[in-house]
Amino acid sequence: MNQRSRQVLQDLLATPVRRKYFESLRHMAGPTGVLSIREEQFFLVLAIAIGILAGFVVVCFRIAIGWARLLLLGGGMHPTWPRVVLVPAQTGLVIAYLALRFFPKARGSGINQTKGALYIYDGFIAPATMAGKFLLSALAIGSGQSLGPEDPALQIGAGVASALGRWLRVSRERLRLMAPIGAAAGLAAAFNAPITAVLFVIEEIIGRWSAGILGAIVLSAISSVVVERWFLGDAPLFHVPEYHFSGATELLAFAALGVAGGVASLLFVKLIKNLRPYLRRQPQWTQYLQPALAGGIIGFVAIRYPQPLGAGYEWIDLAMHNRFAWKMLALLAVLKIFTTVLSFATSTPGGLFAPVLFIGAMLGASVGSYEQHLFPYLSVPIGAYALVGMGALFAGIMRAPMTSVFMVLEVSGNYSIILPVMISNSIAYVISRWGQPTPLFDLLSRQDGLDLPSIEEERENTVLHVEDAMRPVQGRALLGDEPLSSARTLVAASPEPYLPVDLGEGRWSVLSREDLLADGLDMSQPVRTIVRNRVPRLFQDQTLEIALRFVEDRHLLPVVNRGNLGMLVGVVSLEDILRAYRRAGVTDMHVQDG
Repeated sequence: MNQRSRQVLQDLLATPVRRKYFESLRHMAGPTGVLSIREEQFFLVLAIAIGILAGFVVVCFRIAIGWARLLLLGGGMHPTWPRVVLVPAQTGLVIAYLALRFFPKARGSGINQTKGALYIYDGFIAPATMAGKFLLSALAIGSGQSLGPEDPALQIGAGVASALGRWLRVSRERLRLMAPIGAAAGLAAAFNAPITAVLFVIEEIIGRWSAGILGAIVLSAISSVVVERWFLGDAPLFHVPEYHFSGATELLAFAALGVAGGVASLLFVKLIKNLRPYLRRQPQWTQYLQPALAGGIIGFVAIRYPQPLGAGYEWIDLAMHNRFAWKMLALLAVLKIFTTVLSFATSTPGGLFAPVLFIGAMLGASVGSYEQHLFPYLSVPIGAYALVGMGALFAGIMRAPMTSVFMVLEVSGNYSIILPVMISNSIAYVISRWGQPTPLFDLLSRQDGLDLPSIEEERENTVLHVEDAMRPVQGRALLGDEPLSSARTLVAASPEPYLPVDLGEGRWSVLSREDLLADGLDMSQPVRTIVRNRVPRLFQDQTLEIALRFVEDRHLLPVVNRGNLGMLVGVVSLEDILRAYRRAGVTDMHVQDG
């Protein structure tokens, strides 16, 4: 990194973001968008700038939600009647009108919209969409719709990155990758958890990654969290009681929680799967009323039970400290499922992240309280059940198993909880996959008429390797130092049209029968004298995607042993590779560069 880029990086980290620093970045990009420093280094600097900007915007977003809640529902945890009924309904009318007339792409959670920007629109997110998401989500969550701020913050962060990338006129390839970088920054600032944000974006948005894109995502997430903590403090989202793993009996208790989490996940996804398309089939004019109707129903529920209003993080904290009876906790979990499905199915802008954690915390605390009622010797704190329940519901509904584990670890800061989390999350994930093979966000994209890549389906696809396509060589490989006379004898006895040639020191080539049987060759010369070029060598464990990149117009590639580069274990050709794919029933190969 040269002195100029290093100075820009120091300025971004040490002082508030000012226009002159972005002018410096723009100057570095040049008038035609051609970078005047190494693109990789510039991209990492840009990732920090994205994190700072996105962090600041998401801080404003969180403050806006708080102000909306204060102005619309008052400052208490129990809003008064009739405000609690009228405000969500009336605000729902305003939200529906603005969304349908001015911000149609701001509806929904924001996760699929960000994936669409990555895979369909070359990283483009319109500024109007970002502004609409900010305004409508703040109104929806602040007025009591049963949704959360994390998913919208993810799309807002992606929108910030998209706008900055277009302003700096980065290449189309880089602009496409800026959406997930901004998404990680937005989610990290909203949830105050950079590790969770990085893993979720990798696991749900982009699927595959390289060291370069991972570094940019990590830098943006960390930068945004630094900004968020500068303005809002570094207090944890939840005050988690201490937990110490004490024996295998506890694992059985958490396994039961995993079963409950899997069933609840299935119920949640099935309700959205069926209700959302049903509401969309209704006449167009009803689209203006649906968020209002959902808000009114949620308001009536909140007269008696205000906990499902909004994100509900304050109630999660109370559940962790055993402030509710198990029956009440179970009821709150059911009510949150009901209210969230209503809000989300009506396309009200807002996210599922917080509601899923709320449902999981209430369900986990309920199962824990009931198990302790039945088995008083269980000494697991209720807060541990609530945490594990959050992870189980996240794994079952969001279908991001790795994120669900590290999310609980990051929130709790307690490594002792990893075994319960892994067991409960795995059970919930398996039950969810068994009952609903298609993940929720894939269902939503297909309902919207989009064919976004399914990260889970790609994870589960059969990966073919070179050993699945290679075939043995009839005879042996030619040696680069052996005389042509010996090679001709070998070729005459072999039916192979092409033979690999071992040139020594792990170098290989391929010769055809015509090359070896050509007239005018000096039979005393070694084989290497007629070798025109070398060919890449393959290994048995490499994927066929790699083999396809290497084979190109070459007739044959040697497959060698990793421990002995001169040991030929087989050969592979383009026909062999295609035959292997046909055997596996693979008709559509999606190759993504990290």
